[in-house]
Amino acid sequence: MPSRFNLIEEDRQQKGGEKRSETAGRWQHDSMQKMLTIISNVLRGSASRHGAQVVSEAASMVASSRSYADFTPEATFDIKKVDLHRLEEGPPLTATLTREEGLKYYRTMQTIRRMELKADQLYKQKIIRGFCHLYDGQEACAVGIEGGITLSDHLITAYRAHGYTLTRGGTVREIMAELTGRRGGIAKGKGGSMHMYTKNFYGGNGIVGAQVPLGAGVALACKYLGNDQLCVSLYGDGAANQGQIFETYNMSSLWKLPIIFICENNQYGMGTSVERSSASTEYYKRGDYIPGLRVDGMDVLCVREATKFAADHCRSGKGPILMELQTYRYHGHSMSDPGVSYRTREEIQEVRSKSDPISMLKDRMLSNNMASIEELKEIDIAVRKEIEDAAQFATTDPEPPLDDLCSHIFANDQPFEVRGATPWTKLTSTS
Repeated sequence: MPSRFNLIEEDRQQKGGEKRSETAGRWQHDSMQKMLTIISNVLRGSASRHGAQVVSEAASMVASSRSYADFTPEATFDIKKVDLHRLEEGPPLTATLTREEGLKYYRTMQTIRRMELKADQLYKQKIIRGFCHLYDGQEACAVGIEGGITLSDHLITAYRAHGYTLTRGGTVREIMAELTGRRGGIAKGKGGSMHMYTKNFYGGNGIVGAQVPLGAGVALACKYLGNDQLCVSLYGDGAANQGQIFETYNMSSLWKLPIIFICENNQYGMGTSVERSSASTEYYKRGDYIPGLRVDGMDVLCVREATKFAADHCRSGKGPILMELQTYRYHGHSMSDPGVSYRTREEIQEVRSKSDPISMLKDRMLSNNMASIEELKEIDIAVRKEIEDAAQFATTDPEPPLDDLCSHIFANDQPFEVRGATPWTKLTSTS
């Protein structure tokens, strides 16, 4: 038995290699010796009673000792080259990830994934009603973008907004309650799936492409105020052919607005593939005179580095820049779309197996000793509990009262009366 644990120790030291300091190595050796002593005592005292249980306890001790490993604090990874338009140089071909960043990105992407799967379940139970557009598969876009800007910057998107509501500061509890139309929702139960807001986040907009000119207005305010902030304006490949988007390109370029236009190309606008809907599928070139980047939207590090590059471009006064994130959604366009009539289940499964953003980050961290399997499993368990608790709240919290129907029509205004649902009912609106 001792020789078995010696082999385990040798293997652990070899994997850590030169990345561990001499001090950390001594500390770990001492910890392992203590653990071996404890296991030895357990074996001697219990072998005659419960052999199988002893083996289980010993294995558990070995697994728990991994939490004391001296993980790699930082690693550098090669990332996919970005395609450029009207740019001589682009983002770097490598990205540095700290262990802290990696764990944060992993937890956030898992939270978005589990939240969307729970929304799918609640919708099928008819607890969530109306429109509902899920984001699972595209998590690297939201998390990578946030990694390249700050919360003082601004962001506006279309109706596939749950993930961005979370990364912009909303909580799972608030988002789930908004989906079910409850008083504790992030828009007090009045917005539903498509209309969520937080500080410096302007939704959640239901009209296809309409958020893009609104984002230009936010960017104009940033330039007018001179606050060194920018606006990220997101839209999908289905909205990319909208005329108002090209008008916004023109205005933003003329005024050199600090705005990053981002096309989340998830390959299908509603149920129509990009090849059938667009004569040119090179969306990053659509700005013509505006510089563009085409990025692997399934890799959180690719998205983060490209966003940092784009943000620096805007803050330096060079005007707008356009990014196309090549991504993929696992669900259909909305909950009314099964998503398998215009694409095959095999296609979806192939993307899951080869390009899943969460699996990609997980593999990087494990292969570079930046985290353990047990540690990531603990995160998974914590995320599932958070989602279940939020779902419980979202199904028990009361709906907003009728008296709140007309509140928050205006900001910072005196209360005034509004005619309600019937000609003789009057409600008071408060800010």
